[in-house]
Amino acid sequence: MAPPLLLLQDIHYAMGTTPLLAGATLSVEPGERLALVGRNGSGKSTLLRIATGALEPERGTRFLQPGATLRSLPQEPDFGDAPSALAYVETGLGPNDDPYRARWLLNELGLTGEEVPARLSGGEARRCALARALAPSPDILLLDEPTNHLDLPVIAWLEKELGSFRGALVLISHDRRFLTALSRAMVWLDRGTTRRLEQGFGAFEAWRDQVLEEEEAARHKLDRQIVREEHWMRYGVTARRKRNMRRVGELADLRQRRREALRATGTVRMAASEADGSGTLVIQLDQVSKAYDEATPVVRDLSTRVLRRDRIGIIGPNGAGKTTLLNLMTGTLAPNSGTVRLGTGIEMVTLDQRRDSLDPAISLAEALTGDKSDIVHVGGTARHVVGYMKDFLFVPDQARTAVGVLSGGERGRLMLARAFARPSNLLVLDEPTNDLDLETLDLLEELLADYGGTVLVVSHDRDFLDRVCTSVIVAEGEGRWQEYAGGYSDMLAQRGRGVEAKAAAPAAKPPPRLASPAGPPPASRRKLSFRQQHALETLPARMDVLQGEIATLRTALAAPDLYSRDRARFDRFNAALVAKEADLAAAEEEWLELELLREEIEAG
Repeated sequence: MAPPLLLLQDIHYAMGTTPLLAGATLSVEPGERLALVGRNGSGKSTLLRIATGALEPERGTRFLQPGATLRSLPQEPDFGDAPSALAYVETGLGPNDDPYRARWLLNELGLTGEEVPARLSGGEARRCALARALAPSPDILLLDEPTNHLDLPVIAWLEKELGSFRGALVLISHDRRFLTALSRAMVWLDRGTTRRLEQGFGAFEAWRDQVLEEEEAARHKLDRQIVREEHWMRYGVTARRKRNMRRVGELADLRQRRREALRATGTVRMAASEADGSGTLVIQLDQVSKAYDEATPVVRDLSTRVLRRDRIGIIGPNGAGKTTLLNLMTGTLAPNSGTVRLGTGIEMVTLDQRRDSLDPAISLAEALTGDKSDIVHVGGTARHVVGYMKDFLFVPDQARTAVGVLSGGERGRLMLARAFARPSNLLVLDEPTNDLDLETLDLLEELLADYGGTVLVVSHDRDFLDRVCTSVIVAEGEGRWQEYAGGYSDMLAQRGRGVEAKAAAPAAKPPPRLASPAGPPPASRRKLSFRQQHALETLPARMDVLQGEIATLRTALAAPDLYSRDRARFDRFNAALVAKEADLAAAEEEWLELELLREEIEAG
C-alpha cells in the first residue's frame, strides 16, 4: 500500500463552545476517489479547509507529502481583486504548469476569460473557480459542492473531466448521480468523528442505515441498563443507607450519553401546509410564445396542460429560459402570443433559488414568524417557533441568530421551513436541492411524493428529477420545448441524448417567426403533448390494475374474523383500499379529460 499523500489524524475543532470535529481522520492515497459525506453543519467544509492548511485545528496532526501539490474548490471562492477571469485562473498555476490549459478550461466551461470576476453570476463564478482548481492538474484535488449552480451540460462535462483526472480526488456533494459516478471510497463525518467505507456511493446509504440501526439497538440496551440503575438507586441505596458514588456517577454518565445520542441523531420532520384542493386543471398553455427580442425566441408555440398532483420538472442549460417558462406557467409573466389559463382555487408558494427573500439582518425566528412574535402558523395550527425550528434541525439557541451567519445548507433548510409553513396547493421550486444534505434531500423527496397539490420544479439534480417528477419539459433549442413522461432517465431513454449546452444563434440565420399575437392559432395545429398521449395510452391498463387491487383488498376485508383477529392488518388494508379507490377515481377523471381533449382536437 502506497503511503498517503495527505493524512489528517485526531482532528479537533470547535465553533465557539460547540465541538464540531472530535477526533476526525482523513487519509488520501495517490489516485484515490473519495467522497466526504455528512449532514449540513457536521464540519465537512471545515475538515477540507484544515486539509488545505487554510485553517489550524485545535488538536490533531496534518501531514502532506513533500512536493505534493494540492488544489481546492471552496463553496464560496474569493476572487480578490483579480481584473479578469483568466487572471484569476492563472494565479493558481505553478511554475511548471501549462499556461494554455487555463484558457482552454475557461473556453470549455463557456467563459472567454475576459469577464470581471466581481460581476459573474453564481454559475459563472462556480465555473471560473473550477477552472482555477483544475488548471494545474494537482496531485490532490478537493472539491466542495462542485455541481452547485451548474447546469446539466457542465455537470456532464465535469464528470467526464474528473473521470480522466489522474490525481487523488476528494468530493463533497449532494448530487447522488455525481457521487455514484466518481467515488470509490466513502468517509462519513457524523457527530465529529469519521467512519470509512471502501466502496463507492452506491453502497453507502445501505451501510449508513445499518450503522444507525446498530446504534439504535445499542441505545435500546443502554435504556434497559438505565432502568436497572434507577431501580438500584431507589431501593438499593435506601436499603444500605449510604450512596455508592461510583454507581451514581455511572448513572449520570449513562443519562448524558443517552441525551447526546438522541440530540445527535435527530431527524428533519417536514410537513407541507396544504390549502384547499385546486381544480383538476391547474395550468393550461395554448401555443404560447415569448421573446425579449425578435432574434431570440425563449418559448415558441408551447402547448401543455398541468393537472392536479402532477410533478413537472423543467430542464435545460443555463440561459435556455427555464425561469421565463416558469413565470409564464405561473402567470407572473405575460406571453407575446398564445394563452395561459390558470385553474381555480390556486394557492401558490415559491421557493427561490438565490434565497433573495431572506434578509440577512433579521433573526432566524423572525424569518419564520414574519414579526417579533414566537408563534408560527403551520397548516392552520399555531406552533412555537422553537418547536418548528427543531423539525428542521435548528437548535433553540439559533432562534436569535442572524440569517446572514447561517451556512448555505442552513439557509436552504430555512427556506424550506418558510415555504412549507404557508398553505398551498401549487409548489414552485427553483433549484431546491442546492446545499441540502442527503438526509434532508430524502425527506424533501418523501414530502413531495405525499404532497396533495401540484409541483413545478427547476433542477439540475438528475437523481432528484428521477425520484420526484411525473414528467419533464426540456429545452430543445430555438425556443422549442418538449415534454417527456417520467423523470430525467426516462427522458434520456426517449430522447436518445442528454441536455446540450446552449449554442449561440448564427448571425446569418434569420430570426424565427413567432406566432402572431392577433387571434388564436388554428385548431389543426393543436395536438396532445407527449405526456398526454402517453397517459391516454397507459391509463386504461393502470385502471385495470387498480380495479384488481381494490377487489383483492375488499375480499380480504370481508373476512369475518379479520377485525378481531388482527386489528392492525384490518386498518392497514382499509387505508390501502381508500387510497386505491382515490387513485382509481383520479385516473378515470384524467383519462376522461384526455379523451375529450383528443376528440376535440380531431374534430377541429
